[in-house]
Amino acid sequence: MTIDPSNLIGYFAAFLTTVAFVPQAYQSWKTRDLSGISLPMYTLFTSGVALWLVYGFYIDSMPVIIANAITLILSTIVLTLKSIEVFSKK
Repeated sequence: MTIDPSNLIGYFAAFLTTVAFVPQAYQSWKTRDLSGISLPMYTLFTSGVALWLVYGFYIDSMPVIIANAITLILSTIVLTLKSIEVFSKK
């Protein structure tokens, strides 16, 4: 089985950009301190990641699907924690 170089680059890029969110999600979960996180920014970001995931399915690209599925989970965790923080203060 031959691996297409473009897919190899895609998987590597997907790995790097997805792993970049792990420290933020972990720190947010552990400390519950999300004071430096912008709710509007994370809402837009998470929505964009969801759309990238849908796009990945449309173009049938596993690197795009895998990266955005995992990133969507991580960003949803941060967005949920931030939403709880913001709306519990009201």
